[in-house]
Amino acid sequence: MSEWREVELSELIDFGNGKKKPDSEGEIPIYGGNGILGFSADSNYENETIIIGRVGAYCGSVYYENKPIWVSDNALAAKAKNGNSTKFLYYFLKNANLNQHAGGSSHPLVTQTLLNSLEYEVCIDESEQKAIAEVLSSLDDKIDLLHRQNQTLEQMAETLFRQWFVEAIQKIEFEGNSVEGFHLDKFTKWIEGTLGGEWGKENPQGDYTKQVYCIRGTDLADLNTGLPLKIPTRFVKENKFKKIKPEEGDLIIEISGGTETQSTGRVTYINPDVENLFDLPLIFSNFCRMIKVKKPQFSFFIYCYIKYLYNQDEFFNLENGSSGIKNLDYKALLLELDYPMPEEETVLKFHEAVEPLFEKINKNKTQIRTLTALRDTLLPKLMSGEIRLNYDSDDFYDSFDSKNHSSNQDNPIIQSSDK
Repeated sequence: MSEWREVELSELIDFGNGKKKPDSEGEIPIYGGNGILGFSADSNYENETIIIGRVGAYCGSVYYENKPIWVSDNALAAKAKNGNSTKFLYYFLKNANLNQHAGGSSHPLVTQTLLNSLEYEVCIDESEQKAIAEVLSSLDDKIDLLHRQNQTLEQMAETLFRQWFVEAIQKIEFEGNSVEGFHLDKFTKWIEGTLGGEWGKENPQGDYTKQVYCIRGTDLADLNTGLPLKIPTRFVKENKFKKIKPEEGDLIIEISGGTETQSTGRVTYINPDVENLFDLPLIFSNFCRMIKVKKPQFSFFIYCYIKYLYNQDEFFNLENGSSGIKNLDYKALLLELDYPMPEEETVLKFHEAVEPLFEKINKNKTQIRTLTALRDTLLPKLMSGEIRLNYDSDDFYDSFDSKNHSSNQDNPIIQSSDK
């Protein structure tokens, strides 16, 4: 019979400290408060482990691994006790918002002593724990699969770009050879120019009334294969919004914020499929620049070309600024320097070849958004017992399909509770 009761976390979980990152290099993930930091040849935790950010900006963050790992000294490790489900406890801790209990205002800190003392009403029935974890894991597994599919599709587009263009680019740039159908030209062959962004206000005030999502450089990588879940909402002036609203095919490039090890120049494209992922209009911050294309059919070519240059570390040579923050000389990149360029007919054919890949990527993003919303809705309700699972059903584990259970209405598996 299902059982829920008030317990201290110490009854359910053993907490342990991480250790300083080892010097050895290997294939074992090193976890810190912000996820994987690198890889080691050594591990200090085996099998199912929950990782909890211990200090600073990522205090209270929660991760799960089911393989050997090294937990660093800015994180804690957690192991399930007394037959409790580790995966269930992982989701429970994610929902618990542990950073609200952190001590220290200027430098938040979560300790073993603090975690052991926290009390919650928790499901302690092993079968129900397993069922809850199964539902949430199935959603996360599908989300992860879609992310990996998108990474593969992105790599396929990059491969096609290399097959169509890179050999010619390298022959011209490194060997000085001429290649039929290619000549040196500027990106102005494909673009009209660039526009600066706007950060706006956190809240509406005065003429700042237009609510938007504002893309930052840090959001660009996630936007290309998944969804940037932390993209901020801002308020801008209506007339400014009209001037900098991206049109179909325009690109957003990061121009400020580079470091010694990561250059500026991350880029993404904007089209109706991308805009439909958001319930507010898109703009971009003043640390980015919008590239206005002459034709939408040039967008994927420019996107792949800039990504190729970025991955070749070309942009380190186009940066200026202090030793702390680097800025990209976007004028040199886009308006002044010559690069090997193909004929327009070739670019249009390339667009036709890669367009289905990017369409599939954006369809997957739509599914990621839907599944993420479903998981985030179910998580607190399952952890509080507001909705319960018919896990005694013989076909529970075989019949659960995340695509078909978006609501608890008329659902034989997810049921409301008066608990």
